[in-house]
Amino acid sequence: MNYLIYLLKGIAVGVANIIPGVSGGTIALITGIFERLINSIKSFNLGAVRMLLSGKFREFAEKTDLAFLVSLFSGVILSIILLARLFDFLFNDYPVYIWSYFFGLVLASVYFVGKTIEKVNSSVVIIFIVGTAIAVVLSLINPAAENSNFFYLIICGVVAVCSMILPGLSGSFVLILMGNYQLVAIQAVNNKDLGILLPVLIGAVGGLIAFSHILSWVFKRYKNQTIALLTGFILGSLNVLWPWKNSVLLTDSLGNNIVKDGDYVIAKYISVMPDSLNTEVVLAIVFMLIGIISITAIELAATKSQND
Repeated sequence: MNYLIYLLKGIAVGVANIIPGVSGGTIALITGIFERLINSIKSFNLGAVRMLLSGKFREFAEKTDLAFLVSLFSGVILSIILLARLFDFLFNDYPVYIWSYFFGLVLASVYFVGKTIEKVNSSVVIIFIVGTAIAVVLSLINPAAENSNFFYLIICGVVAVCSMILPGLSGSFVLILMGNYQLVAIQAVNNKDLGILLPVLIGAVGGLIAFSHILSWVFKRYKNQTIALLTGFILGSLNVLWPWKNSVLLTDSLGNNIVKDGDYVIAKYISVMPDSLNTEVVLAIVFMLIGIISITAIELAATKSQND
């Protein structure tokens, strides 16, 4: 039953990871698996490799918490494969409603992540403000052009996976900034394009193992400050999730709009207020509330599980 729960949590993390602006690390943090995930990934070191090569499979599995990782990442992979087409449809046909749901979800997570800070002092407050500012600045950066170069895809994998496990920083959003979100998260997944997915996977695995050591060390020694920074990241990312946006087209050095495959290339979205209180706005508010309720239910379930 525990591993079935980890599978379901993995599905939630995977869903978050394919949505620009939503962090899988946020879901991992509020569902109570963040520290265990980081420590499990960190355990893949030379000692673990020696155990594996010498045939000590039971010791290897225990050292790396392998059953937990397999359950969790099975859910992540399953959700990415099954939901890539669904989200492509939702973002194209019902963008305001899907963004509203995730806006409510992430808005509520600011409170639930922030309340885990055990002691608030000046350093915690300053770091929270810095984290918020960093996320806001990232949300305003113009994305790069699409690039399918092998080594650039490896870098995309490294950067995206580090963002994915950092609560408040979206790996998908970082891929947007790097110009490769649609290429990697939508086209390559739907078409099973290994030429694109393989270098991204190489970068993701290497980056995940290396970054987990850094994050684990920081989290153990500066836990309150780390959570404050991550809470700031989450708060600052809300600008990306605001449901009502105007698109800004990507232009070349001469100011001409760039066209690809017959369509204008969108550089970024600017958040705007809705024109009037209509049916769409009312439904969007309802979806925001559903998002808030979803996170609240996850938090209550996690708390009950820990108490049991």
